[in-house]
Parts: sequence; C-alpha cells; structure tokens
Amino acid sequence: MSARAEATATVAEISSDGDSNTAQTQTSRKGFCSARHGLALILHLCTFSIYAQQVSLSIAIPAMVNNTDVPSLPNASTERPPAAASSSRNETLTALKAVAPTYDWSPETQGILLSALNYGSFLASVPSGYVMGVFGVKYLAGGAMIISSVLNVCIPLAADAGVSLLIALRTVQGVAQVMILIGQYSIWVKWAPPLERNQLVTIATSGSLLGSLVVFFGGGFLCQTIGWPYVFYIFGGVGCACSCLWFPLVYNDPVDHPLISTRERDYIVSSLAQQDCIPDWSVPIKAMLKSLPLWGIFVSYFSEHWYFYINLMYTPTFISSVLQVSLTDSGLLSAVLIAVTFICTILGGLLADFLLSRKIFRLIIIRKLFTALGVLFPAVLSVSLSWLRPGLATTVALLVLCFATTSLCQLGALVNFLDIAPRYAGVLRGLLLVFSQTAGAISPTVAGYFISQDSEFGWRNIFLLSAAINILVLVFYLLVSQAEVQDWAKEQTPTHL
Repeated sequence: MSARAEATATVAEISSDGDSNTAQTQTSRKGFCSARHGLALILHLCTFSIYAQQVSLSIAIPAMVNNTDVPSLPNASTERPPAAASSSRNETLTALKAVAPTYDWSPETQGILLSALNYGSFLASVPSGYVMGVFGVKYLAGGAMIISSVLNVCIPLAADAGVSLLIALRTVQGVAQVMILIGQYSIWVKWAPPLERNQLVTIATSGSLLGSLVVFFGGGFLCQTIGWPYVFYIFGGVGCACSCLWFPLVYNDPVDHPLISTRERDYIVSSLAQQDCIPDWSVPIKAMLKSLPLWGIFVSYFSEHWYFYINLMYTPTFISSVLQVSLTDSGLLSAVLIAVTFICTILGGLLADFLLSRKIFRLIIIRKLFTALGVLFPAVLSVSLSWLRPGLATTVALLVLCFATTSLCQLGALVNFLDIAPRYAGVLRGLLLVFSQTAGAISPTVAGYFISQDSEFGWRNIFLLSAAINILVLVFYLLVSQAEVQDWAKEQTPTHL
C-alpha cells in the first residue's frame, strides 16, 4: 500500500469516529507554523531568485553597452577611461568601473539579448508542463534552479566570449526558468487545501514582485560601484543558495515529507480527498478545446498580461515624460508601485481565504468578484489619467490604486485553472504561459507605436485600448467561468458490460 493510500485510510478511520472536523479545524489553525507554509516560503524565495535573474540584464545592460566610443568590431570589449577624481572615493569607483568591460552592441542586438529568455520560455512552456505533471516537481524544478543560477553567474564570461554564446545561454536559461515557474503551481495540487489555496499560492508567487523590486533598487547601485558583473554573480549565488534549501525541504507529496506532522498530513490528504489530482500521461486536448471555462481563463491571461507588460515597460516612461519627473524620482516611484502590488497580493490571498473559510462567498463568486475588481478599477483609473491630466500627487495616488487593485486578479481568473483541472495543472500552466508571453510580445510594441505616432494622445490611446480589451474579456469570463472540476479533468473509470 502506498503512503498516500495509508494516509487516506487513516483519515477514513478518523472520519468514522466522528473526529474529522475537529482534526481539520485544529490543523487549519496552525497558521504559518506548518510544513505547507514553509513550502510556500521556499517557493517564494525561489521565485524571488528567478525573477531577480530575469531582471538583472535589463538593469545591467546600460552599463554593459559602450555608447560613446567609435563603433568597433562586434562584441569588442573596451575599458572605460579613468576620469580625474576629486576625492579618494571617486578614484576608487573609477578603478572599480574600469574592471568591468563594455561592448559595442547595437540596439537590435540588445533587444535580442533581452528577448532571449522568452525564446526558451515560449518553446518549453507546454512540454515542461506535461513532463512536470507526470514525473513530479522536486528533481526537475530543483535541477532547473541550479542550471538557471549557474548560467546567471556565467553571463559575464559569455558576454566576453561573444553575442552568439550569450544569446544561446539566455535561451537555455529561459527553458530552465519556465520549468520552475510551472512547477510552483503544479506542486500545490497535492499540497494546498482548498480553503488555503489562495493564501499559499500568493505567498509563493509574490516572490516575483519582490525579486523585481530588489533588483530595481539595488542593481543600479551595484553597477555604479563594484561593476555590472556582480549583479549576475550575486543573484546567481542567491539562486544556488535557494537550491540548497530546495532539495532537502521540497517534496512532491505531503505524505513523503519526513518533517510534516501526522495531523497536518492527514488534514491535507482529507481536504483533497474529493479532488482528482493524480497526473496522467493522456491529455484530453479535444475536450480542453471545447471547454468554455478554460477558454475564459486563457483569454483572461492574455488580457491581464497585456496590461501588466505595458505597466512594467512603460510606467517609468509615463512618469518621467508626462509628469516631467526626473529619471531618479521616476525609478523610485516605479519601485513604490511594485512594492504596493507585492503587499496587496499577500493581503488579497488572506482576504480570499477568509471569505471562503467563513462561507461568506462561494469559490466561484470569489473568483468572479476579484477578477471584476482587478479589471474594472484599473481600467477606469488608467483612462482617467489620460483624460484628466491631474497633478503629480493625484497621479501617483491613482497609479497606486491602479496597481493595488490589479493584484486582485491573482486571486481570480489567474488561479482559476487549479479549480477546474488540478490533475492537469502543469500542462495548463504551460499553455497559459504561451498566452501571457504572446501578450508580452505584442502589447509593448503596440504601445511604442502609439507613442511614436502622437506623443500627446498616444497614452490616451494605449489606456483606452487596454481598457477595452480587458473589459471585453472580463464579460466573457464572467459568463463562462466555473470553479468545479470539469468532467474532462476527472479520472475516467472504464465500465464493463
């Protein structure tokens, strides 16, 4: 008999004695001192590391590119000339900067380098989800964590060796990173009790915002002081440290975890007893294509990430150009907005689980309500920015509200796939990444086109188009969304005559 079968049998015995509810209640009140919350924290740190590695090149590339020297051979390495220093501190900084080489990369080359991660992620999303769902997360995602971190440390060496090698390295790194991002959803299929799923998932995924925030604050300082290579060394090293935590503490199934208490294990198994989460080699492609609830989630991923990538790429530009704010202040305000999103994501997860555990709303109502709030408020607020042209303080307040309410979608449509098809979480996460990456490739290009055509009305067109896309998709999602496991996602029991 397997460990999970033994755990299920134990739960059945408890239930027959009438003590099931008591055991579940006591276990659910353990709060954050539990194996599942410890797992959420580890996944948070790993997600932090992965997103810090993703953003590292974006922060470092201005320091890596030589924009002042006469163009030379491609990828030619040059040293920055030492400037006359007025103090010993300036002399020290100049010496440190001279150690870091610069390269004659054209804007087109820089664009390819920045996009190389997406090449690997796009190609590997669906296969990684499929393999992860069948073979488990522990060793595949843990190995991918090590590979991504080691490759991040090797980026300075690859840059010296040539652009082609650096592009290849970033592509392989993208494959490794997408396996980790898919794995963090797949693992909750067997670890997250339904009443805590929102909380656990948001704790784990909020590491992406914290990683971006830390690099945004500290990356520029590192480049200006000890040199841009240390951006890659430091965050690659952080990833290696997270790998040391991953292998001894992360397990595919709570019944295999050596440190989990029997009561917590039984609580998790019993809470998931009614859900079919056993992975399967066969994927019902035709049934998925005919599933309207699934298509509602697909298009929601596209629309939400359309808005997300415009915010990510163009918020600093909007603040500095439209509000006439310095680049330093623009960067600080952008970081504040990311911090607000991070905090609201955590609080939103706690609120969603509170509403569900107290039976104030059904799960489907929570999904629809949070999605609607996360779409309508940002749409109205962003359009207001372009039409009203308020002052600096009012604009910052509107942007804060916009980013705060956008985070609510993390508890709505963006996590809904775990409700309707938990056994195919890995495959679906891979497919959803394709939709989000497609939006990420199109929306910044469209936004750049609008701004280049008309700098005054370009922002208005961007916000109007984004609001229209999001509201149309929201209407479709509200009409077709469900929160019950779909028939095609249940185990098919053969019948015999």
